[in-house]
Amino acid sequence: MKSKAYLLRGTSTRSLVSILALALMSATLPGCQRGEPELPEPRPIVIRSGARLYADADQMKATDAWFRPQLANIQEDPSFWVIYVERDTPSYPWESMVLGTDSVWIGVQRGYVDAQRVFEVYAHYHLMKEMGRIEEFLPGGENLEEFPLERAILARVADAWLLGRAVYQAEAFDPLEELVYANENGYLEAMLLTARGDEFKEERQAWLKEDPEALERYRRWFVDNFSREPPGLRETG
Repeated sequence: MKSKAYLLRGTSTRSLVSILALALMSATLPGCQRGEPELPEPRPIVIRSGARLYADADQMKATDAWFRPQLANIQEDPSFWVIYVERDTPSYPWESMVLGTDSVWIGVQRGYVDAQRVFEVYAHYHLMKEMGRIEEFLPGGENLEEFPLERAILARVADAWLLGRAVYQAEAFDPLEELVYANENGYLEAMLLTARGDEFKEERQAWLKEDPEALERYRRWFVDNFSREPPGLRETG
């Protein structure tokens, strides 16, 4: 079986890098396949505004149950490649992904190893959809396309980052912090339709027609929590 090379940097032994090691052990050692791992109690996540997010222990256990095998598959499956590319600036997962037929490239700001693990999961979902295997990792995903699929993938990515931050003490990474808080506060769809409105035009039009105040309500919530405009409404250049 061919190995997969990644750029890894030193980080806490309780980081998502250690999850990868445990995932690989559970995939290869019979003794590690029995029983569920004992997870630390989730800790509150605090962002710069002082807002706190409390993860549910049962939810974290359920997330851990799919996250470990998915990390192991990314590392060990010889039929595809998930390739990490360093970049100088922060980004959201969808901003720097290039999808091929059996490979996918995903850009992550250098030095953020924990974020890298979760970005790779995002890329892996899209590659599995391309390869006709997404139902192995996202039940029901074979029946989803375009906006519903992207929303379901980002909900999983948000759960994975919540697990990393609340349980495994992953280092904060602003784009994923925003994604988690949006998901947990019912603004995931608003975030997606604001950041990528040109891509999902029909869904955005339907969203604003149903609730004309939805965009401004989301914008105020985002600014209150992150002290900047949400993606899709920021000045560029």
